[in-house]
Amino acid sequence: MVTLLLIIGIILFVLWVVGLITRRTLGGGLHVLVVIGGVLLIIWLILAILR
Repeated sequence: MVTLLLIIGIILFVLWVVGLITRRTLGGGLHVLVVIGGVLLIIWLILAILR
């Protein structure tokens, strides 16, 4: 479960960076990706610490 969250977070972060590099504006879509990626990263960190 923890590894899956990390993978999803990394994929969303990479998509967000690609969106910034290509300079195509998707409205709030890029910010939604970074927020979801950040939340998943925080959850992953918490679960890793509690393990």
